[in-house]
Amino acid sequence: MKKAIFVIGVAAALAAAAALIEWRGLCGPGASDKELLVSGNIEAHESLVSFKTVQSRIVYLPFDEGQWVQAGTVLARLDAADYRKQVEVNEAAVAVAQRQLESAAERVDVARATVLNDRAELAQRELDYARRRELFAGHAISAEDRDLALTALKQAQAALQRDLAASRAADRDVDVARAGLQDAQKNLELSRVILDYTTLRAPFSGVILVRNAELGEVMQPGTPVVTLADLDHVWLRAYISETDLGKVRWGEQAWVTTDTYPGRRYRGRVSFISSQAEFTPKSVETHKERVTLVYRIKIDVENPRHELKPGMPADALIELSGGEGGGPQRDGYRGPQGSAAPKLFGGADAG
Repeated sequence: MKKAIFVIGVAAALAAAAALIEWRGLCGPGASDKELLVSGNIEAHESLVSFKTVQSRIVYLPFDEGQWVQAGTVLARLDAADYRKQVEVNEAAVAVAQRQLESAAERVDVARATVLNDRAELAQRELDYARRRELFAGHAISAEDRDLALTALKQAQAALQRDLAASRAADRDVDVARAGLQDAQKNLELSRVILDYTTLRAPFSGVILVRNAELGEVMQPGTPVVTLADLDHVWLRAYISETDLGKVRWGEQAWVTTDTYPGRRYRGRVSFISSQAEFTPKSVETHKERVTLVYRIKIDVENPRHELKPGMPADALIELSGGEGGGPQRDGYRGPQGSAAPKLFGGADAG
């Protein structure tokens, strides 16, 4: 009887020890009430780089998948013969508009000179008429001579009004010619911008994940040519259970580790907490008991040496600031250093 009791006691002790070991394993190394250990995969901010507006055949595509490119590097170039011709046409249009403006300015000068001549002519006709009227009053000339002088005066007045109108029209012609020149110059600038669109440059420094096009392929506007990943700004995709949702706040610090570089830690912070629950992905391994529904989080990670690559598995130890009672608030939460933090529920996923 004593032997049976002893065996039962040993079995109970072993079961308790096994339960304690399992609990510690689920909590993860270093995890406590002030820390939460999660696992996931490294992701990078990706951009589908494509040509804008233009449509042509690729004649230059120097990079392959996995290559690193600096910001501004030429990734691809299209056959730009048609667009260069359009630039030449618009350059010729600018030259024509410039000549038209010069001609209009010359016509203004002619019109102004004519007006000056008309004013001088009118002044002379006024003097002639005044003399003829005095002579007629003294019976020195006939009424016909006086009337001829009056007619010449009226003709000079009409000529001045006509040429003044022509001068105003010439001024308007200059304005129209100047507007035409500006329009031609804008068209030239636009054609040069479109010509520049035939050269595709890297918007930022990164690695080419996917080459979506091939040399000689005719590209439509907006069709991806390469998928470029920004390795300077990576993030960890992880999942937390509903029981841990109230513990994690936006902006909390985290330390990321990987099996690839044991002993190295990468500083990060929680940048997103999903407002929608989802089923646990089969590829995700958690350090706690798996539950049916989980919430996705993002942890932005500093990656200055580009050691963290997309798809790499990693662990993150989140430093909890509020414990059980420090869950995220829907409104009024202040981030680190007192900065205003965005709402965690209903917000957009930056990734």
